[in-house]
Amino acid sequence: MVLLCIFYALAYIDRSNISTAAPFIHIDLQLSDAQMGLVFSAFALPYAFLQMPGGWLGDRFGARRTLAWLGGVWAAATVATGAAGGLGTLLTSRLALGAGESAAFPTATTAMSRWLPAQLRGTGQGLVHAASRLGSAAAPLLVGAIIAATSWRVSFYVVGGLSLIWAIVWLAYFRDRPKDHVAVTSVELEELDRGDAATDRRTATPWRTVVPALLPVAVVDFCYGWLLWVYITWLPTVFQSSFGLDVGAYALYTSLVLAAGALGDLVGGWLADFLMRRCRSRRTARLLPLVVGLGGSLVALVPALLVHELVTVTVSLAVAYFLLELTNSTLWALPMDMVPEHAGAASGFMNTGFGLAGTLSPLVFGVLLGATGGNWRVPLAVSLVLLGVGIAVSFLIKPHRRAPVGDHASAA
Repeated sequence: MVLLCIFYALAYIDRSNISTAAPFIHIDLQLSDAQMGLVFSAFALPYAFLQMPGGWLGDRFGARRTLAWLGGVWAAATVATGAAGGLGTLLTSRLALGAGESAAFPTATTAMSRWLPAQLRGTGQGLVHAASRLGSAAAPLLVGAIIAATSWRVSFYVVGGLSLIWAIVWLAYFRDRPKDHVAVTSVELEELDRGDAATDRRTATPWRTVVPALLPVAVVDFCYGWLLWVYITWLPTVFQSSFGLDVGAYALYTSLVLAAGALGDLVGGWLADFLMRRCRSRRTARLLPLVVGLGGSLVALVPALLVHELVTVTVSLAVAYFLLELTNSTLWALPMDMVPEHAGAASGFMNTGFGLAGTLSPLVFGVLLGATGGNWRVPLAVSLVLLGVGIAVSFLIKPHRRAPVGDHASAA
């Protein structure tokens, strides 16, 4: 779990570092707002459409080899971003990064489904996603400090090197099966056996039952992801352009807002497992965090739309982000609940919604930002509408029903 937390943190540093460097890239490479929106979206295009095959790879070849390989790919892509000389090379490196990270979280979910019993899945997902949000919160400070000391290009070289080091350590330490690890005790293996951990048997993924069962989850993940991508791509630019902050100041305010998301993931993970223990209905336990998180985030964003004052906007965005992240652990626990035998492929399908949001959200935000003369409230209002859609679709999720697997399920 420590290695996975570092992995998730690095994943978000590698994908969100470009937002901190964006004002410098914008000037250095002479890119428009719409072109920067396209660069932000380029990551999410392969990230979205390679989720399901990426999750299948993790199930098929195991998390040990798959994650080590992916870490090497995105390390190279991050370094290539720093070496970009124009829009074309910048887009290519971001596309490669999206491809490298596409299977990352579904494959990590495969690892957790084998190493965590059911009663710890919410907490496990809460920990790793809190780490990812800490990574996104640390990225502005880390990248901003490197930029201030050297240049925006060097910042990409540094974080790319850190990702490569992680891949080497993971390959040396992790084992796909808990019983193959020298440090695992017999007591822990018995707890996994009792706790509904996924088995090692390899069967074809029953897509005909997985897709209908998880389609509402994917739609909610899209609505959640639309706002999240706004935070991790455009937030530094919003602070810089709307309030005239320098790199140190906008990096600090961005980090403060994003740190609230890390706390939201920790609380959301604890809440998910608490409700699983206390509620008689699994559906109620999974539905409550989704409705409370999405609904609360919608309400909390209203002050940011109505008041143009730095502290008010910062607090509004931070509270909204905290509440939004209450839903994240539950979203990632649902594929493990409903299809534990194929958690990688199932979570890959779910996270396709998040990837599609990442393709559209930064691009739409950039286009609307340019069309309205820099008025970021207009594209932010679109997020409120989608949060409402996410709340409505949440009621269609049925986590108490497992998708059938095996010979009696139609497989592809």
